[in-house]
Amino acid sequence: MTEKHLLETVDDGVATLTMNRPESLNALSPDMMERFREAVPRLSADPEIRVLVLTGAGRGFCAGGDVKGMAARNEGPAMGMEERAHNLRAGMELSRWIYEMPKPTIAMMRGPAAGAGLSLALACDMRIAGESARFTTAFAKVGFSGDYGGSYFLPRIVGPAKARELFLTGDILEASQALQLGLVTRVVPDDELEQHTMDFARELAAGPAVAYRYIKKNLLASAAGASLSDVFDLEAWNMTRTGMTEDHKEAARAFVEKRKPAFKGQ
Repeated sequence: MTEKHLLETVDDGVATLTMNRPESLNALSPDMMERFREAVPRLSADPEIRVLVLTGAGRGFCAGGDVKGMAARNEGPAMGMEERAHNLRAGMELSRWIYEMPKPTIAMMRGPAAGAGLSLALACDMRIAGESARFTTAFAKVGFSGDYGGSYFLPRIVGPAKARELFLTGDILEASQALQLGLVTRVVPDDELEQHTMDFARELAAGPAVAYRYIKKNLLASAAGASLSDVFDLEAWNMTRTGMTEDHKEAARAFVEKRKPAFKGQ
């Protein structure tokens, strides 16, 4: 039986999707993408899932596209440009689903994150890296321009000038350099990576899920270039909405009673 290229586990409201092709540093495959297309929208809509963690099996996060597979396809039957672009564009929706998910998303990263693999990590809200993590856009090294939203996410995280440098050179960043640039949120020893990330994810999962949803709506609007006035309008509506939730009322009671709130996502 062929092993699944994407594994899914759920624990304490935290769903973990593990890219499972360790022999190829978890390079994206048709099977993996098909499973992503089913899993991410389902987890996004599931009220029992509070946080998504994306990671890779073995010694790497994700090497991006399967270059060996691309070479084989280039030698196979010709495919028109329109069909190639359509298929790629459909697959790239994965980055948008992760980026717009109304729940916190975390990339748990060790080893290489390259090309589209880096783009998927950048689509997450936060990136927690082990000390072995390495980061590269990689596209220029194999004669590509970039996909899966890397050219959208990277300038917003590290700034336009640094993003241009990283795309044009394909330079490899070590974990400490990525932390200095703000490319990752935290760096921890490899042997502590999973425990640290899952503890953090469970802490988020115990938080106010409705508030998280509207926090992300505000931030997405701002990132998309909404005017200050429009952001003010959105914040006013969303602040009012969240102020009417049971979670807010519980938090207010807990503040007065000097205890930790027990959020229920309502």
